[in-house]
Amino acid sequence: MTNVNIQTTISPYTQQPVCTRPLLSETELDTVIAESVKAHKSWKKVPLEERIQVARKWLAEFEKIGDVAAEDISVQMGRPISQCTGEINGTLWRARHMVEIAAECLAPIPQSKPPVEGVEKLIVKQPLGVVLCISPWNYPHMCLVNSVVASLISGNAVILKPAPQTPSPAERWVSTWQAAGLPVNVLQVVHLTQERTLEQLVQDPRIDFISFTGSVAGGRAVQEAASRGKGFKGICLELGGNDPAYVRQDVNVKWTAEQLVDGVMYNSGQSCAAVERIYVHSSIFDEFVKEFAEVAKGYKLGDPSNPEVNIGPVVSVASAARIRKQVKDAVAAGAQVIVDESHFPEAKEGTALVGPTVLTNVDHSMEIMTEESFGPVVGIMKVENDEEALQLMNDSVYGLTASVWTNPSSSSSIAAFNHLVEELECGTVYLNKSDALDPSLPWSGWKNSGHGVSLSTFVYDHITHTKAVMKKVDVPGGEPASEELTKGE
Repeated sequence: MTNVNIQTTISPYTQQPVCTRPLLSETELDTVIAESVKAHKSWKKVPLEERIQVARKWLAEFEKIGDVAAEDISVQMGRPISQCTGEINGTLWRARHMVEIAAECLAPIPQSKPPVEGVEKLIVKQPLGVVLCISPWNYPHMCLVNSVVASLISGNAVILKPAPQTPSPAERWVSTWQAAGLPVNVLQVVHLTQERTLEQLVQDPRIDFISFTGSVAGGRAVQEAASRGKGFKGICLELGGNDPAYVRQDVNVKWTAEQLVDGVMYNSGQSCAAVERIYVHSSIFDEFVKEFAEVAKGYKLGDPSNPEVNIGPVVSVASAARIRKQVKDAVAAGAQVIVDESHFPEAKEGTALVGPTVLTNVDHSMEIMTEESFGPVVGIMKVENDEEALQLMNDSVYGLTASVWTNPSSSSSIAAFNHLVEELECGTVYLNKSDALDPSLPWSGWKNSGHGVSLSTFVYDHITHTKAVMKKVDVPGGEPASEELTKGE
């Protein structure tokens, strides 16, 4: 009999339990929120430079646990162990940037225009209070950087609600931040059912801001729940994608095919910014498909603990069944299979091991081209020119990223790319690159891919209040300031 007070994580590869966590009661959750409110009031009074120093110490503490953190990822969500260190290094790289820009982002901003005689003007940034971060399982460390590091440095308290599939990463964040000197309760982890998360945690008026990363349905549920609570709170939603790539006629076909296979297949395609549909100029279509198929067939699917494996299971048997149904439906509607699971003997119905799958003769009547697959599958369509590619790329309810592949040495190709940048309806456009975040750039989605901004300088604006300060300094009858106090003004 299932214990409703226990959360159990099932290995995607073995389908066996790997860890359990107790779920908080209503009373326990209320206590956590109250402790966060209290902790914030003390933490925000710590000078900014000291908060930044704690963050720098945390980077060192997190680096120390790199190996065990990588193993957590592989065991709990099934990514090949050979690729998990990449997430740890990416987390450190992303977080270091957020730490380094903090002082500048949070410094008071004097305003001199338009000038007002006898008045000094200033913009200051102050923490919101308690930030709730509902984090995903697919990149359980890197996604935390997007909002948590800036939130803590800014003086907020943070409550982490990790995905049930990956409870350990959030817990390791708490232990390493505390080892770096973060006061107790400024950062806490809660394990909850979806119902309690939405009905109690999200709606609680003591929660001032919510950062959610996950599905469109999950984001909608969070937004609706937040609107039912008392008062108003900020929300940042990092949601799904059905991200397109366009391959123009002047590319190095072999190199581009290799890069795009990685853009589709890495992490078993379980990235919101994975390439899920590809449009290729008709003059190179056949050559590109041939090269793409050969690279895809070379992937090794299997046990994620095997260092030679470079594609592991998807997150669950249910996810695998949904992906396979998308493929079967597309084939029934006329899609042609170029690479299927017969090339991967480890891929079997009823398991979470899904083999790389490549389809052509696809169109936008098929779900595989219009809905997020979140798996190692892709449809490739032939196009005649840039305008046809643009129309198809924008024909989506999603708008996270898009990539254009062309000759960077050609001025006409760069001009074409710049035109596409202007017209593409998405938050990020890549040239000869895909599925990558840079912490100096804002991460945001258009359409159903989300709302709000994380990373870059902009995240510091989202997780702080802006306060305007106006000082009238030419008041008659006041005591003149001493010479010592006016020096340097």
